[in-house]
Amino acid sequence: MFRCVVAAAIAAGVISTALVGSAQARITEIKIDTVEPFAEGQPFGEAGSYERVRGIAKGELDPQSPQNQPIVDLDKAPRNARGFVEYETDFFILRPLDPSRGNGIIFYEVNNRGRKALLARIDEAPPNNNDPRTLLDAGLGFSLGRGYTIVWSGWDPDAPKANGGIAARFPFAADDGKPIVRRIREEFQFGTRSNASPELARLNYPAATLDKSMARLTMRARESDARTEIPAAGWGFENSRTIRLLPAGRKFEPLAIYELWYDATAPKVVGMGFAATRDFVSFLRYERADPKGTANPALGGGGESARPRHALMFGISQSGRFVRNFIELGMNKDLSGRRVFDGALAHTAGAGKVFANTTFAEPGRTATQHEDRLYPENWFPFSTATETDPASGRTGSLFRGDGSDPLLIATNTSTEYWQKGASLIHIDPTGKADLTLPPNSRVYMIAGTQHGGAAGLPITPGTCANPRNPHNPAPALRALIVALEDWVVKGIPPPPSRMPSIAQGTAVPASAVAMPAIKGLALPPGDNPIMEPVDWINPPEGDSPGPDGRPLFHYETRVPAVDADGNETSGIRLPPIAVPLATYTGWNVYRAQPSELCDRSGTYAPFAKTRAEREASGDPRPSVAERYSSRAAYVARVKAAADALVGERLLLPADAARYVREAERSDRF
Repeated sequence: MFRCVVAAAIAAGVISTALVGSAQARITEIKIDTVEPFAEGQPFGEAGSYERVRGIAKGELDPQSPQNQPIVDLDKAPRNARGFVEYETDFFILRPLDPSRGNGIIFYEVNNRGRKALLARIDEAPPNNNDPRTLLDAGLGFSLGRGYTIVWSGWDPDAPKANGGIAARFPFAADDGKPIVRRIREEFQFGTRSNASPELARLNYPAATLDKSMARLTMRARESDARTEIPAAGWGFENSRTIRLLPAGRKFEPLAIYELWYDATAPKVVGMGFAATRDFVSFLRYERADPKGTANPALGGGGESARPRHALMFGISQSGRFVRNFIELGMNKDLSGRRVFDGALAHTAGAGKVFANTTFAEPGRTATQHEDRLYPENWFPFSTATETDPASGRTGSLFRGDGSDPLLIATNTSTEYWQKGASLIHIDPTGKADLTLPPNSRVYMIAGTQHGGAAGLPITPGTCANPRNPHNPAPALRALIVALEDWVVKGIPPPPSRMPSIAQGTAVPASAVAMPAIKGLALPPGDNPIMEPVDWINPPEGDSPGPDGRPLFHYETRVPAVDADGNETSGIRLPPIAVPLATYTGWNVYRAQPSELCDRSGTYAPFAKTRAEREASGDPRPSVAERYSSRAAYVARVKAAADALVGERLLLPADAARYVREAERSDRF
């Protein structure tokens, strides 16, 4: 029976909190590969010029340490002569050339599948550049201009190394020295998150045998459909890491859900990524040099005076779920009892965590209504508030309550409410009441944005039925990063949480969302049902009961209520929502399968320019000309909305000015 991360999390809640000496687990060596100027020495505000530092950190973990007990299979990893488990992790640092000009804060971004997202998503730099080195790569210069020492390190041993990917080297788990072999389930979809209709499908783990009689392949068009067996003559192993359909040349069908049950082997101890992150950032904060005398790379040339005073943790999507998992597992207390991160911001994590701390972990999985839905992601506790789980009867909180918890900001887009159970972080699991969050926790929804929202996104539908949502949440995130910094450094609390609420009537069942009747707009079938964790290897079929015979518990999630335009009425309503020219949603559906939510995409539906155009199309929403008497009137309302957000510390003045400039040159007038 697989060892689920849920069990590890429960164990973590009852382990001793006695302090352990640093000799029991540590960074043993820092290897610096390169130190070179960033952006040819161009200055970034008061922080001045930056430099790039790349290298490898070597470390070791003590399997006997209470703080490491939550790590699944650490006891099955090979040990060195000291009885410890060794590992390596890549790191990449952007640090002020003159440490005295920095702000004394480590800004640690959890990489997403080996990728650095901060500069593209927050600073609006060009996307898909994993090796930032030019002025263009700094984007707006927001992060560097604040003087952070920005750090990335590896935590996923199978993260792609290509194109500057950040990865780690962790050992394989074994049973009494013998390779672990276990039957697992592998799910594939194509044309959603990967190229459409390939001929080959890659396995996350090597097959222990290529005997097809020991394996089973199925497919289904929709998540709710019954599985259809693909006979042995219809597929084959290309090699131990790849399968293909037969006859040769036959392609996998776009959007279809394929599942392979097979005997896999060679699982790595992926949960070590949590401890590796803990120990590396603790080293950067508190140590001067490694045991061999190599200087702490966060200090630059500043020596002891450059020691970081604070550390912030940041993650988007998978990385945001890592942040939540890291806190739940108690990893924010280092082995000397010190807090690792003073503050954290988890963006677009929903209610989820990462499928990483399990035998045969697959941290790249992300559960939505059509894709990966039966893999572990959403398990209790969901919220920083203490609550009782209706499924298990357990009472608990994401926070540890032992002084190690960071100040935490959780931000989500509309998509996470439709796809990832985001309401569970601030509404009780029965959907009946708002939770009272502790004072060291804030929750914000950025209204009318989609999961992957970023500057410059195209509105082309792709595989979705509706045009996709271009609304950019980054301006709100920049303001909240500043608010988190002020909370940690100055003790100034951020603005009150702003999200859908039961009490205010702005959090409703998906079935209660009444969209305007827009011609040609494909509507969602509902939100993604969030249920208690199931056996991911042998999940129940359809509505069949769980292993104990009782019906599986489905949590009562809620989504944001909308106005007559279909725009959300709660959360942080940036000017595109407060003074709209279109309807923006966090949901979309597949064009070829309109009963299935289109992964994590939203919808964009612009208003007609004139009343005549609106009436000709039968659009019930007032046109742009009916809403705003002139461009000047529109600009004035945008300015008023932006200024109000600045006053609430939910928008920076520079971003307010950008919204006004964009309004002045809008092509909608």
